[in-house]
Amino acid sequence: MMESLDFGAVLQGRYLQWFVAGAAKTLLLFAACWLAGFLLSFVVVSLRQSRVRGLEALARLFVDYHRNVPGLVQVFIWYFGIPQLLPDAWQAWINAQGSEFLLVWIALSLNAAAYMSEDLRSGIRSLPATQMEAARALGMSFVQAMRLIVLPQALRVAIPPLVNQSLSLFKSTSLAMAVGLAEITYVSRQVENESFRTFEAFAVASAFYWICSFTIMALGHLASQRLNPAVSTR
Repeated sequence: MMESLDFGAVLQGRYLQWFVAGAAKTLLLFAACWLAGFLLSFVVVSLRQSRVRGLEALARLFVDYHRNVPGLVQVFIWYFGIPQLLPDAWQAWINAQGSEFLLVWIALSLNAAAYMSEDLRSGIRSLPATQMEAARALGMSFVQAMRLIVLPQALRVAIPPLVNQSLSLFKSTSLAMAVGLAEITYVSRQVENESFRTFEAFAVASAFYWICSFTIMALGHLASQRLNPAVSTR
């Protein structure tokens, strides 16, 4: 006879504590990766627009690598590969800081930066070329023109794709499970192994992802309305 569902079995005691801790770690990882990726994306897109051949090529290589290599492989390279290239003292320091979180944060942040920079680049390409020319004619340096004139306008255009990338990044935090970081997916698997409540354990994780994803979309909509007040609120 099929066993009846019992969510109470996985939402009490230590299982509940595991879920809360896993959810908190997922949100912390996402926030840290989003912030680092977003800030780095401005650097990458600026290099792409710099018209300095070496810098453009470096930024293009960065974007091409992160867009064409699976995210899980990137996580594995940072977790298993990069530390092996470092001096023993550095490896010891990384391990002391909690290598799982640190290295997954680096991998996902770089991946997010590559995708976000392309969204910003698309926003820049939608602007008239005269924006940069006018800024330079006023005596601004390239960095000043990008920071004060071009990027703020490109950001308004790029909000919808940036929201999509934020959703993708949030879901990509589940890749951390592969290296043993106890985020929500890892915790769900742990609860399922001990309780044998497969559906209930992963249903809790699914509900968490669903709620957070809709929250991200809502925040993205609010940001779009604030930066683009003329856009309809429908």
